[in-house]
Order: sequence, then structure tokens, then C-alpha cells
Amino acid sequence: MLPDYPKPPYPYQKQPVPGWTAKMDPRPDHGEYSYRGSGKLKGMRAVITGGDSGIGRAVAIAYAREGADVLIAYLIEHDDAQELKALVEKEGRKAILIAGDISSPEHCRSIIKHAVDELDGIDILINNAAHQATFDDISEISDKEWQLTFEVNIHPMFYLSKAAVPHMKPGSAIINTTSINADAPNPILLPYATTKGAIQNFTGGLAQMLAKKGIRVNAVAPGPIWTPLIPSTMPEETVRNFGEQVPMKRAGQPAELATAFVMLADPLSSYTSGTTVAVTGGKPVI
Repeated sequence: MLPDYPKPPYPYQKQPVPGWTAKMDPRPDHGEYSYRGSGKLKGMRAVITGGDSGIGRAVAIAYAREGADVLIAYLIEHDDAQELKALVEKEGRKAILIAGDISSPEHCRSIIKHAVDELDGIDILINNAAHQATFDDISEISDKEWQLTFEVNIHPMFYLSKAAVPHMKPGSAIINTTSINADAPNPILLPYATTKGAIQNFTGGLAQMLAKKGIRVNAVAPGPIWTPLIPSTMPEETVRNFGEQVPMKRAGQPAELATAFVMLADPLSSYTSGTTVAVTGGKPVI
């Protein structure tokens, strides 16, 4: 039976960046009570950036219930990360928390070192962390904002992948979070949408480069998903009506993306590489 997920209009709400799960109304579903695992990733080890909330949180819960240990990288210490650690450990899996700024190449390399040291290796790398902000005109976008968006959204995928690949065996997987904005850019998200196009290109190129090593590289392209990024970066009126533009007439929940990330990490998906899986509430991606 399909969950009865909420549809807009949502309550008016605004949060400071990066936003908090507990303050969202309605509270997002990350699969805390709904996701049921079946051992697809038993014994595997995953690194997830932006893992404390939103899409990353849903992926961490799903991976733990599929049998994987996880390292969860996120920006700053807060309750969301500790709540997630408890959920993962409840499944009998390891949860390593690493806070810090992934725009730093040194921090990215430190994340991978922690995974190798504390999880004894890496089988899955989820490049998910992202920054966005909205603008009505290009004149409003500062040089600093443009650079920050690239430094958070695309550069770390290179740093992390480069550091992780030497530790990944054939059958391992890298999964990058792109967006429907890669193919249908929203003008008010110009810097963000531009990086998402770059991520999709990076995914296709890296998949070809790593095929000889037996490492698969894919991407997931979400449509409008109800995460703390929305009330912390978008105008209140946009938040109130978020998701009504897609055929399902609502925002997607993070839990609804988890199965795509599980499928792409599953070793049985051994011929799937260089592709993007769109999860968009019925809106075609061309």
C-alpha cells in the first residue's frame, strides 16, 4: 500500500542554512519506520556525504537495513547526526560520524582515511552533499557564492573519488547525486543547476575511466524532494507550494529515493554503469 504522503500547500516556514530536520513541517520520511531491508548490501562498507539529513539520511538508514556499515560525513555537529547514528546502530551496523567542510581537499582525504581505518575498507561511495541558494538575476550572484557552490557540489566528488578508488575492489560502486536541474535547469538556481550538469558529465566520464577496474559509477537525479535544504534556501511561498509542479503534485520524500541508491550499489547491478536514474514524481527527464 502506498504511503499517504502530504501534498502542498505546506505551512509557511523558514530556517537558517543548512536547516534542521526536526524543525520541518511536515517532518520528512527517511524510511525510519517504512524501509525494510533484505540483505542486498550485507557486509559492505559505505561512505555517505551530506549523510546526516535529507537524502543522505535515507540512504544511510536503507544501507544499514541492507547490511552495510556506514561512515556519515556532514557539515556541523547537531542532533540530526546523533539520531541517525542511533538508528544505524540499532540495526547492528557500524556508524562512523565525521563532521567538517568537504570543500577542503584535505578533509575529503581524511574522510576516506577514516573509512579505511575504521570500516576496514570502502565498497560504496555516495557523493551527495550539496549547497544551493536562489537568485532572481545574475547580478545578485556574487563571485564568492558561485565559487562556493562549485567547491561544495562538484569539487569534492573528484577529491573523494580519487582518494577512494585505490581502496575499492572490483564490484564497488560510486553513486553521485545530481538533479533534474541537470537537464531542466531552474533559472533561480543557476549556480546549483550548473554544478548538477557538471556532476552528470563527471559521472559518465568516470564510469568509462573506471570500468577496467570493475568499479561502477552512476548518478541519481531527484526532482523536488522535501529536505532541510528547501526551507533553508528557498522563499517561503516556494516552500509552501514545493512539488506541485510535477505530475504527482507533491514533493518526494527522502525515503522514496533510497531504493534507487540501493539498486545502484547492489552488486547484482553489475552491468549498470554510466547512467542516471531519475526520481522525479512523474516528470520526464529528456
